Amino acid sequence: RQTREQETPPDFFYFSDYERHNAEIAAFHLDRQVEQICTKRKGEVLILDFRRVPPVAGRLVNMTREIRDVTRDKKLWRTFFISPANNICFYGECSYYCSTEHALCGKPDQIEGSLAAFLPDLSLAKRKTWRNPWRRSYHKRKKAEWEVDPDYCEEVKQTPPYDSGTRILDIMDMTVFDFLMGNMDRHHYETFEKFGNETFIIHLDNGRGFGKYSHDELSILVPLNQCCRIRKSTYLRLQLLAKEEYKLSLLMKESLLKDKIAPILYQPHLEAMDRRLRIVLKAISDCIEKDGYDNVVENDFNTDVNTVTTER
Repeated sequence: RQTREQETPPDFFYFSDYERHNAEIAAFHLDRQVEQICTKRKGEVLILDFRRVPPVAGRLVNMTREIRDVTRDKKLWRTFFISPANNICFYGECSYYCSTEHALCGKPDQIEGSLAAFLPDLSLAKRKTWRNPWRRSYHKRKKAEWEVDPDYCEEVKQTPPYDSGTRILDIMDMTVFDFLMGNMDRHHYETFEKFGNETFIIHLDNGRGFGKYSHDELSILVPLNQCCRIRKSTYLRLQLLAKEEYKLSLLMKESLLKDKIAPILYQPHLEAMDRRLRIVLKAISDCIEKDGYDNVVENDFNTDVNTVTTER
């Protein structure tokens, strides 16, 4: 519904924004950049492992052959139609924007899309959905509690599962991740049910990221500003990605070129990430100045083996 160059209209609420397939692709690459240390060798960007976004790739989809003709969902099949321009369109089933007026149309039946590999399958590994403590109100006029209470984090830190373990640090990682791509739509998050509370967050549903490159939504950073906590490993990675030789925008651009429907992001979106990274580092620096390094930066390194400790 949007070209790479278009921004989210300024009059749109965050809950009215479009879902962008290229945002899902870029989020996967960004998650690997932020979550893991990046190194360069022989002109290649080597990204060591990834943790929290399932693999996502873009490709052209034949809506007739690959969706309409093979679906067993009769309700989905009934939403297909031919537009006045003789293009194949469909709108599916959902709570919002699933109508003829908001249909997805091919040219004539080819359309760009992103495909995510959900591994393992839900039948093998059930997931638990958690309400994000810093969830927005999703209301035109009302504000969420965290928007009016500067001490809101203190309340969160006394509430399970944020009162122990690494969950609050996971939320801080997710906050940085969302701020870098401008995603205001993190109302819930998921974990693998089998591991209980001592596990990691899965970063799903990133389609409303990368909507604006000319605006930095500072409210996304409120959890970090209120809690003033960050993993040492995350802090070091962010500092690394701010260096000219490991510049986040350049690493992202090179990584995204591997996708079949590249270019994935408009250049100003890449430049916006560098700008936002500086804002994140300034926020952490302000926290350290206020509360002291040891109270802000959580040492998650196992000093005996020089590795990062992550509770799974």
